[in-house]
Amino acid sequence: MGAAIGRELVRSGAPVLWCPTGRSAASAKRASEAGLKPVADLKRLLSEASVAISLCPPAAAEETAASVREAGFTGVFVEANAISPERAGRIADDLTVNGAQVVDGSVIGPPPGGSVGTHLYLAGVSAEVSAVVKLFEGTAVEPIAIDGPVGRASALKMAYGSYQKAACALAAVAQALADAHGVSEQLTAEARRLAKSPLATPDYLSGVAAKAWRWAPEMREVADTLAATGIPSDLATAAASAFELWNGDKDNFDIPLPDVLAHLRAGRPAPVSDQ
Repeated sequence: MGAAIGRELVRSGAPVLWCPTGRSAASAKRASEAGLKPVADLKRLLSEASVAISLCPPAAAEETAASVREAGFTGVFVEANAISPERAGRIADDLTVNGAQVVDGSVIGPPPGGSVGTHLYLAGVSAEVSAVVKLFEGTAVEPIAIDGPVGRASALKMAYGSYQKAACALAAVAQALADAHGVSEQLTAEARRLAKSPLATPDYLSGVAAKAWRWAPEMREVADTLAATGIPSDLATAAASAFELWNGDKDNFDIPLPDVLAHLRAGRPAPVSDQ
């Protein structure tokens, strides 16, 4: 992702630097193909840069930011990793105390250049966000400013990732279970016939809450079936626990979406109504 985004900036005419020290031959190859200019010393690289973009594995986000702080960077730092709003806030606090300006970013979509667009959401001080937006104008990365402080863009990434990544795990579990019982072809056919994303149609969740009192026991049956087949059942058990938080909404198909989400946030099941 980092090399692909760097390539877009190079194509727009911006000189893009990267530090190859400690990086693999594969990383160096991607950077070279993207047209990035290598600078062996990070401190010298940052002294030549006005904007630094951090795109690395989430576990390395704070270590990367610390190395930027230690190098004395005082430009605009775009924290674009898939990290929690709280971590983004800690990084921002650490860097701003030392003179940098931090923009919270999140990349949603595949690496730019394909058939599906790449969005870069940005939050923070408006002037700094605007500078990053301008940097990406005319590229295959669409910059989108979000009103609000550092952490807002990271929250969006966490919300989207919580569905998109978990959905992949759920799909794998479902396919593994179907395969174990010889019904993979039928499962895939039904999924294609009934394909619908609840994430794209949030009002659908009112009906989910109304039916959750029946769905929770079903998911526990699913968990038992998975366990009997030797497939991890944690996802099904977790889904059952989430559905149980809507016990009190039994058969209330008119429940407003804000109430549905509030009951989920409450974190404790309401009793199932007998009505």
